[in-house]
Amino acid sequence: MEFNLPVTAAALLGIVALGTVALIAMEFMATSTVLMMVTPAMLVFGAIALFLGVKHGEYRAAR
Repeated sequence: MEFNLPVTAAALLGIVALGTVALIAMEFMATSTVLMMVTPAMLVFGAIALFLGVKHGEYRAAR
């Protein structure tokens, strides 16, 4: 499997969507809190971790 931009974005969105659905289904916190605070935080953290992971992979491949 080749991880190009569409595949990577789909994987990130899929993981975030799965986490969001799980939190809503568990009724652990209010749905509005999950949708307005937790899901955007998961997206931002996922994007930062993805960026750092890609940069680290580029660094490792270049050495």
